[in-house]
Amino acid sequence: MTPSARQMPMRVLTLALAFAGLLITFASSAAVTGVDANGQLEDHALQARFESITKELRCLVCQNESIADSNAQLAADLRRQVREMLLAGQSDDAIFGFMTDRYGEFVRFSPPLEPKTLLIWGAPFIMLLVGAIIVYRVVRQRSRMPLDDEPAPGS
Repeated sequence: MTPSARQMPMRVLTLALAFAGLLITFASSAAVTGVDANGQLEDHALQARFESITKELRCLVCQNESIADSNAQLAADLRRQVREMLLAGQSDDAIFGFMTDRYGEFVRFSPPLEPKTLLIWGAPFIMLLVGAIIVYRVVRQRSRMPLDDEPAPGS
């Protein structure tokens, strides 16, 4: 028997052990992460929280889609980050805080009411009030103007 023929069974055994190790590592990592084969969280309560959070976060690439609906690579990374934070036991507020600190208030579809976001929340009401004041003043001024078909005073 040649030396290369003697080494063949050893190489096959080494490859088989390496493959078995990869399979065990993959199986154990899937069990530890809590994610099933479809990418869904195995805990239904966590999956519901995941869906709720990803619908409230804006895709920074698409800007008019949530990260739940976007196909952009950044949205996929943000979904993965949210999933990992949920599996680590983070609260919803901690996840939103992390995303806001990292990407700014723009990442949230509905930012919380705080002093720095007061203008965002108040702007529609301020514009409505300004519009109502303008309409009131125009109507009041026009009501004081004489009608065209009335005779002028003194004629």
